[in-house]
Amino acid sequence: MSRREGSLDPQADSSVSLLPHLEAKIRQTHSLAHLLTKYAEQLLQEYVQHQGDPFGLPGFSPPRLPVAGLSAPAPSQAGLPLPERLRLDAAALAALPPMLDAVRRRQAELNPHAPRLLRHLEDAARQARALGAAVETVLAALGAAARGPRPEPPAAATAAGVFPAKVLGLRVCGLYRDWVSRTEGDLSQLVPGGPA
Repeated sequence: MSRREGSLDPQADSSVSLLPHLEAKIRQTHSLAHLLTKYAEQLLQEYVQHQGDPFGLPGFSPPRLPVAGLSAPAPSQAGLPLPERLRLDAAALAALPPMLDAVRRRQAELNPHAPRLLRHLEDAARQARALGAAVETVLAALGAAARGPRPEPPAAATAAGVFPAKVLGLRVCGLYRDWVSRTEGDLSQLVPGGPA
């Protein structure tokens, strides 16, 4: 089945090449996801560094607070068709910016002398929006655009008290890393010459 007939497997027919502009967009979006995966890991490390003890101590395992409207990528999603996985990626990336903005605002109160962390949280929100839009563009170009209206983004993540707010911020930064990394992996399946 050719790409025009609906197959999303670039290796399905090696004689049929992706349209050059589509191939370029997929590579560009994958490169962005790869770069943001590195940035997300750095953001998480920087976030931990500014939270004080017990954050960053060996063996510290914070409670896994739920984040309203977003969960971590589930292993069970690995069996979903690639277009559905990319739709989930785009939805998660759309949900993250208000959460990252809320974390930035709370960190501005808790760590006003950490302008680099605040700037990186602001950048992460902008980058999540950009990557989500790029994934949606790839989906649309493949004829697999999101179906129906997009749900409203969840309310910004908040927690009462300093420690719970810090834990929630850690969780949001971790979700950002997890979803950007998952998006990179999913896009790698579309990159010609990438994993099948």
